[in-house]
Amino acid sequence: NWCPGCLTSISDIEVEHEEHDGALYYIRYPFADGEGGITIATTRPETMLADTAVAINPQDARFNQLEGRKLQLPLTDRIIPLIADDYVDMDFGTGCVKITPAHDPNDYEVGLRHDLPIISILTDTAHMTEDTGKYAGMDVMTARRAIVADLQAQGFLTEVEEITHNVGTCSRCGSLIEAKPSLQWFVKMEPLAKPALDAVRNGETDFVPQRFEKIYFNWMENVRDWCISRQLWWGHRIPAWYCNDCGELIVSRQVPTKCPKCNSSSLRRDEDTLDTWFSSALWPFSTLGWPEETVDFQTFYPTDVIVPGYDIIFFWVARMIFSAIEHTGRLPFKKVLIHGMVLDSQGRKMTKSLNNGIDPLEIIDIYGADALRFSLIYGTAPGNDMRFREEKVEAGRNFMNKLWNAFRFVLMNLDEDRDYSDVTAEMLEVEDRWILHEAHYAIKDVGAYLDKLELGLAQERVYQFIWDLYCDWYIEFVKERLHQGGKSGRAAQKVLFDVLQLIIKLLHPFMPYVTEAIHGYLDLEGLLISSSWPRYEEYPTDDEAESTMTCLMEAIRAVRNLRADYQLPSAKKVNAAVKAEDSVAQRLLDGEDMLSRLAGIGEIRRMSEAETLEDGVSVQFPGGELLISMRELVDVEEEIHRLQEEEERLKKEIQRSEAMLNNQNFVERAPAEVVNNERAKLERYQGDLKQAAERMKTLRTVL
Repeated sequence: NWCPGCLTSISDIEVEHEEHDGALYYIRYPFADGEGGITIATTRPETMLADTAVAINPQDARFNQLEGRKLQLPLTDRIIPLIADDYVDMDFGTGCVKITPAHDPNDYEVGLRHDLPIISILTDTAHMTEDTGKYAGMDVMTARRAIVADLQAQGFLTEVEEITHNVGTCSRCGSLIEAKPSLQWFVKMEPLAKPALDAVRNGETDFVPQRFEKIYFNWMENVRDWCISRQLWWGHRIPAWYCNDCGELIVSRQVPTKCPKCNSSSLRRDEDTLDTWFSSALWPFSTLGWPEETVDFQTFYPTDVIVPGYDIIFFWVARMIFSAIEHTGRLPFKKVLIHGMVLDSQGRKMTKSLNNGIDPLEIIDIYGADALRFSLIYGTAPGNDMRFREEKVEAGRNFMNKLWNAFRFVLMNLDEDRDYSDVTAEMLEVEDRWILHEAHYAIKDVGAYLDKLELGLAQERVYQFIWDLYCDWYIEFVKERLHQGGKSGRAAQKVLFDVLQLIIKLLHPFMPYVTEAIHGYLDLEGLLISSSWPRYEEYPTDDEAESTMTCLMEAIRAVRNLRADYQLPSAKKVNAAVKAEDSVAQRLLDGEDMLSRLAGIGEIRRMSEAETLEDGVSVQFPGGELLISMRELVDVEEEIHRLQEEEERLKKEIQRSEAMLNNQNFVERAPAEVVNNERAKLERYQGDLKQAAERMKTLRTVL
């Protein structure tokens, strides 16, 4: 593979195949004796000047009797043979194939089998050589047009068929790749591939997700010898020298001073460099001082996990594995965690042509590095592509702000002396025991997800523990105790401080900067990054506390939702009655203070199973229900009037929306997104209308 743009050879996997519009040219090659001829089909008529044979399949009854006859090569004075080879596809084109060993890798193999001459008609820049006569100096496409015109003028072109076909392009510069004979260095792959395949098959190196092993196996099982020399001016130079006097080739680990054959000191080094991926394949061990047995090499090799994208499994991962086995006798890593590509918000690959790339430094300047890290892990699964949305980065920044505000709150409520050794387990309230119980399972879950390399799930679990449990619930629960002080307040301080230290450790792998900053402001010892990972065994579980707090939180959440539905002002208190079994009811009665502060409950009383509250609105929670009088919530007559007006408005909106969706012109011509939005609106209006009718029915029973 020769790139006329980069002016270097490249390996097979550096060639990207793209669909291009092209043509299949049918060209008649006359027999040299002047009697008849055969027709071949080709997409590259310009290379016919380098043809050295035409081939047929020996099993093809249409042509096998013609084997051995001579053909006149059109537009030249050369005579070429008609040969038979199993390579020829009888069903492609006419079943007859022009053989151009210099400019097609398959033709090159045919040429070797039949001892055909190799004629090159392209320069390094993909222009026609001086040997091509009137076409000399033309680029490939210009030469193609000129040759097709001459073939047509001289009666050799019989048909042109428009087609779409795959064309090889350079992955670096996009130039069309040419097959061109040149002297290059290769690595023999068969002896390297087998141990690398065995290592993955035997589970010594695991791919996560496992499905990506198929890509690895497919490439390694079908690998060809690797062209490792490049005609570039940067990179590791090939360790080969030539003797200027006798021409001896010397390959050496050390720079030679004399020719081993003639003893001459006139040596020149090969100017080619190694393929970048050859050098990159040495990375796991060469960066640690190999081939010397350095402390770093002995300590850190082999490593545990490498995290590449799925697009470089064969470029880099496979080559690291077989290079490491060959050079060190050991595998370079135990796990390969594959990540997907970052796409734009519409699911497209980021490219220069689409101008949809994202500069991470600009995002960091606006939102911070931690917020960007958060967004790239949020909701992702190993190996899956993700769409980049700025809203996810904003969510990361909001999370950071939430954590920072929680940290500031804790810092302002801690004593100067943070020695809480006087706080005993007996001093802990139910909410303290609950958050420590939740901490136990958070550590356990996050550790399990990280062990399985499920980074998205691990971050989500940390997020849920910090935002939902610590910030939204626990801090709210203990505010009054902190204000009152005493032993209860001191216990709250200890638990707040202990759990905050845990939080920044759990979050540190995902948001290292903000967590390290908090660690510093807390005047904790050393650096957070070098501290030990928390142990869940150090946080006691308490099922009773968990059950009690679940009841309280669900009750508070349900009452808050009810207050929002009826648009009650935050200062208005409502009385409630609890109906539940003894233990559950007692939990709520004991938590009256929390219910008052966090749900706006005034008085709460126990209600027997036999009692009823005729105008009561039921609020369900695990194990029971709270009943609140409707008259506590609204002015019944005023609310019925408001709902009647809302009902009329919704009916009009439903009528309007149905008319639009019943209009065939709108459904067929409007953008799909607009039509789908209108359907969603109709569904929402219908749901709101049903809810309003049910509310009015309930309210009328109170009158």
